[in-house]
Amino acid sequence: MSKKTKREIDVLIISDVHLGTYGCRAKELLQYLKSVKVKTLILNGDIIDIWQFSKSYFPKSHFKVMKHLTKMLTEGTEVIYVTGNHDEMLRKFEGIELGALKIVNKYMLHIDGKKAWIFHGDVFDVTMQHSKWLAKLGGKGYDLLILLNTIVNWFGSKLGRGRISFSKKVKNSVKGAVKHINNFEQTAAEIAISNQYDYVICGHIHQPAHRFIKGNNGGEVMYLNSGDWVENLTSLEYANGEWTIYNYLDDAALHSNTDEELPDSNEPINRKYTEILNDLVQEFQVVPFEKMINKN
Repeated sequence: MSKKTKREIDVLIISDVHLGTYGCRAKELLQYLKSVKVKTLILNGDIIDIWQFSKSYFPKSHFKVMKHLTKMLTEGTEVIYVTGNHDEMLRKFEGIELGALKIVNKYMLHIDGKKAWIFHGDVFDVTMQHSKWLAKLGGKGYDLLILLNTIVNWFGSKLGRGRISFSKKVKNSVKGAVKHINNFEQTAAEIAISNQYDYVICGHIHQPAHRFIKGNNGGEVMYLNSGDWVENLTSLEYANGEWTIYNYLDDAALHSNTDEELPDSNEPINRKYTEILNDLVQEFQVVPFEKMINKN
């Protein structure tokens, strides 16, 4: 897509990409990013899935997303990386600024005279707070479910059938999951209202949203969730003075040439880049221990 035809966006927010997992829809995300020109890009957590990182699976398409994000930085896009739970190792680097790149754990965005409170959202997750091992185990099960889902959809596309989502069906049918999502959204809204924010923007729960939520003690706030690039393929866009949810699956002009494909786990990977990424992950794990030693 030529530069002249790119849509211009003031603020673009994406979250829960989960690079390095079978469920990540990196090819679709790359196609979308190439179709827009962005002033400020906010990566709202779980972009690289360090929890489940394995040097045996990191396809070229995932590297291409990282390369394009770097290109956006060099071309003048301000990039704010808000850390999430799957990339929590980056939280020790909060406050670091590398040119137009900033790493933060939460972010206050001032836009057109209004305040937006932006954070990933895992702070409200009870499982994350008290049973991180269980959350990680659930993450692996979720990744396996997504892999199975991708295979089923690939065969379904060959038979002319529509896409289905096993994980969506589970989340929408289990009362506990629905209650968890509702509690998450209400809690975020209540805190935002008490601090007089105009917007509260999250990720984490893979549920795109754009609506007003009223507080139990009065007031209301616009709650926004960027969704994910595993199931929903959504983002939040701010342009012409308003927020909208972008849905790749509804953008027929953009994805008409992108076929449902089996996971590209056997796609050749440049060994040099694999080693670099693996070294980075190891570095994230070592730094806290070194800091602890220095403090003592």
